[in-house]
Amino acid sequence: MPVFAYYPGCSLKQTSAFYDKQVKYVCHTLDMQLEEIEDWNCCGATSAGKIDNYMSLLMPARNIAIAESKGYGEIAVPCSACYSRTITTLTYLRQDKNLLEQISSDLNYQIQGNITISNLLELLWKPACNGKLKSKLQASFNGLTVVCYYGCMLNRFPADVDIFDDPENPQTMEKILNILGCHTPDWNSKTACCGASAAVNDQAVAYKLMSAIFKEAFMRGAECIVTTCPMCQMNLDLYQKNMQEHSSSERSLPIFYLTELIGWALDFPEKDLQLEKHFVQGTETLKESLEYVRQ
Repeated sequence: MPVFAYYPGCSLKQTSAFYDKQVKYVCHTLDMQLEEIEDWNCCGATSAGKIDNYMSLLMPARNIAIAESKGYGEIAVPCSACYSRTITTLTYLRQDKNLLEQISSDLNYQIQGNITISNLLELLWKPACNGKLKSKLQASFNGLTVVCYYGCMLNRFPADVDIFDDPENPQTMEKILNILGCHTPDWNSKTACCGASAAVNDQAVAYKLMSAIFKEAFMRGAECIVTTCPMCQMNLDLYQKNMQEHSSSERSLPIFYLTELIGWALDFPEKDLQLEKHFVQGTETLKESLEYVRQ
């Protein structure tokens, strides 16, 4: 069983704690062992760079150093913001020897920079390709129409990062959901910004961005939106009612994590999925399309 250093980040320990549980369950079921990085710290997300650029690199570099010092070869990062900060920092360290030496000195640990940083889609793609995911399915979604929302941080970076998927038209989430029996129409908003933290300090802008996403999702016949980013999930779920008032719309869509659909298909206990924590409920949407392939 492959072993990964696991960096959950702050969101998965607070507002998205149920996502953390789902990630661990899905990976364990698919024979991947996640070992949480000891004494990890916040990656700085988008806010640290607005205050202190060096600190925004030092924070994720410390997590990299801890994982390296424990002998891990790969760090699994479910959160898009955490993934972006961590892989961007590793890229800068590899490209700038002086920066590498300065940060290594401050951390009192010589970072090697040979470790791999992987997002959740990269982890899940391996069992999707080798047939393990399909072999473990207990149920299938009978053509449930899903639009895959990657958001703006998973595939676009402020550095020249060698990424896993097409930055303009990623396809990994669609291919995984197709294995689960979902219908995944193409759409133009899959990498659009949802407003992120602007929903707190500039709601008009955030609601406009979210309205455009929902408008196209409805146009494509979506029954739900699926994402892997905790910030995107929270924004589109939590502010949906406010956004509807802003756009004079009364329609709603449940916003699921990819792990929730995989969890259903793997027969993860419904009570442990904690779908009741969503603001827009969608349990019935999933149940109505679910067909058990093994009794």
